[in-house]
Amino acid sequence: MDSSILQRIKLRYGIVGNCEALDRALDIALKIAPVDLSVLVTGENGVGKEVFPRIIHDHSLRKNKKYFAVNCGAIPEGTIDSELFGHEKGAFTGAVERREGYFAVANGGTLFLDEVGELPAPTQARLLRVLETGEYIPVGASEVRRTDVRIVAATNVNMEQAIHEGKFREDLFYRLNSVSIAVPPLRERGDDAVLLFRKFALEMSEKYNMPPIRLDEEASRILAAYPWPGNVRQLKNVAENMSVTSEARVITPEILRRYLPETGRHDQLVAVKNTDSPHSFENEREILYQILFDLRRDVSELKRIVGEQHLAVRHSGNEPSGSKSLALWKSAPHSCPPHLDAESPTPIQEAEEIKDAEAAEVAPATAPPSLEQLEKDVVRKALARNNGNRRQTAEQLGISERTLYRKIKEYDLG
Repeated sequence: MDSSILQRIKLRYGIVGNCEALDRALDIALKIAPVDLSVLVTGENGVGKEVFPRIIHDHSLRKNKKYFAVNCGAIPEGTIDSELFGHEKGAFTGAVERREGYFAVANGGTLFLDEVGELPAPTQARLLRVLETGEYIPVGASEVRRTDVRIVAATNVNMEQAIHEGKFREDLFYRLNSVSIAVPPLRERGDDAVLLFRKFALEMSEKYNMPPIRLDEEASRILAAYPWPGNVRQLKNVAENMSVTSEARVITPEILRRYLPETGRHDQLVAVKNTDSPHSFENEREILYQILFDLRRDVSELKRIVGEQHLAVRHSGNEPSGSKSLALWKSAPHSCPPHLDAESPTPIQEAEEIKDAEAAEVAPATAPPSLEQLEKDVVRKALARNNGNRRQTAEQLGISERTLYRKIKEYDLG
């Protein structure tokens, strides 16, 4: 596509960068916009997937119709069918009146389903029927209704992995994935990170009437080489934080490193799978819990081995001398007990002390907190740090708002 057209699109939607992969994603979005097919936008959290459905809608034949964006991961599982397909009065507790869902309200327009990989299985079946026939049934209704909605979905989930594990329907994936748009992570966009930093710094300067910050040459190289696990969203937070709190307006490598947390390469689209267990980790926090569980199991095994070794030593006849003296005395009941000074412990006392010491060595330590308690504490503290803001808490924990809602309810943290 003509580079001038791409530049106009970037300027209109506030897109900054010259990365080839980004330009290719924009090119696909513009080409597919007039063709009424479903589109699946893939990419990690924070890469800016939400701008592509807007571009597709604005350049489609539906541009004069309604556009709705729905975050599937932020809607509790018990109400998501009602949100999408509507419900009748009395369909469930609290349904005091009839309500239209997003598919009815967006009829004729475009519906953006963000975090579509978080949809529960029953909702996936309903969505598949809408995509195939345009028909749906509101919750509590018996009448089939029709809608004409273009679906653009987005996900940060490895869909092939989710299908393999039975978490996402394969037929629905192929329906959604008529056309795929892959948005590159920031770490693969080279110097785009520096351009984005300048943009965010200038925005802060204009908004709050403060001198803009800028990077020196070495700091720019460090910024471009940083892996950015939170992608553009994380970069924006760093630029805004630095604009407010840094006294220096020229950012050196020393200043920059204070704002960049130490982190390794992270790819949220790559699902981590334990080949020895059917459990699949959805985020790094679950991996941490599994490591803690394995560590606790290894400690328990070590205690068992040490205890068995102590018992083996005792039964092999290698007891301490005090124990031997007591055994000889008991075997000769008509003889006097061994003579010891008044300051020395008696054989019985010495044997009891040895027994107590051995028991203390093999006694289990205080049990560590359970994995459930660890998770509960992590969620509780994160909620406190964010003053109860669930959206910010979910982003900080790296989970969806629906998953956070379920954890709050499970641990009675509401």
